[in-house]
Amino acid sequence: MLVDFVPTVGGVSLAEGPDLRISPGGAPANVAVGISRLGGSSAFIGKVGDDQFGHILADILRKNKVNNSGMRFDRNARTALSFVTLGADGEREFLFFRHPSADMRLRESELDTNLIKNAGIFHYGSISLIEEPCRSAHLAAMKIARKSGSILSYDPNLRLPLWPSAEAARQGIMSIWDQADIIKISDEELAFLIEDDGPYDDNVVMKKFFHPNLKLLVITEGSKGCSYYTKTFKGRVPGVKVKAVDTTGAGDAFVSGMLTSLASDINLIEDEKRLREALLFANACGALTVTQRGAIPALPTKEAVLDFLKGIAAS
Repeated sequence: MLVDFVPTVGGVSLAEGPDLRISPGGAPANVAVGISRLGGSSAFIGKVGDDQFGHILADILRKNKVNNSGMRFDRNARTALSFVTLGADGEREFLFFRHPSADMRLRESELDTNLIKNAGIFHYGSISLIEEPCRSAHLAAMKIARKSGSILSYDPNLRLPLWPSAEAARQGIMSIWDQADIIKISDEELAFLIEDDGPYDDNVVMKKFFHPNLKLLVITEGSKGCSYYTKTFKGRVPGVKVKAVDTTGAGDAFVSGMLTSLASDINLIEDEKRLREALLFANACGALTVTQRGAIPALPTKEAVLDFLKGIAAS
């Protein structure tokens, strides 16, 4: 979890922007808040600095009804910061400050193992794999979750500037690929892993990325929607058109929508009609999020998503 500094206008550089707004973010934390907003139950495990930013972030989780008892505060490292530059189309670039930041210093001994053991779904990214001791803490948490019977959910959430090299990022992301039950990845991230910017091929996806233990692989394609792959069927769910203001957090909102549905009934993965409905709901979560600036502030409620989908169906 970190603090994003988001410009109040798009299409300009950081130097040209008139103002920046503090916005809480960080992919796993975004997902936890997104699930809570949608009526689900979530908890967050991570580390922030024992500073004003860190305590602001802990309070944001509490206010959004996310269990933050798994948070730890580091007196010797600051909370991670990110400065976000928005293009005119809402696409963004990140400038990170973490040298090292507190999140990188989470240790296995600091994990709240009871939170992990009680999780129906354990969700994680790849950024926590970049540096020790956080990498070992991450791997230990996955092991606890697996042993406890949790569904393991993985969103690589590639942030290339944080990795030592592109090849290190590919190896790091793929190092835990075969342990996940559910994987959500963007088409751009998939192209990075394949090392090919062209359209991805279903056969390549199934052969290279659908491992034997995987229950569901979802590839998000921005406003175009998403593709899904299971052991028995595959297909596409079209996107929902909106005017994008800031795409920060859109993928996390999608994940929160998808996981909220799966947490209520994991067996919908085996029913293509119900899975498509769940992915349409997730698409709508992502679409609503890009209509506002920031990640956590823009995450929608369940009522807002259902009203949005009713409006689309009626039009």
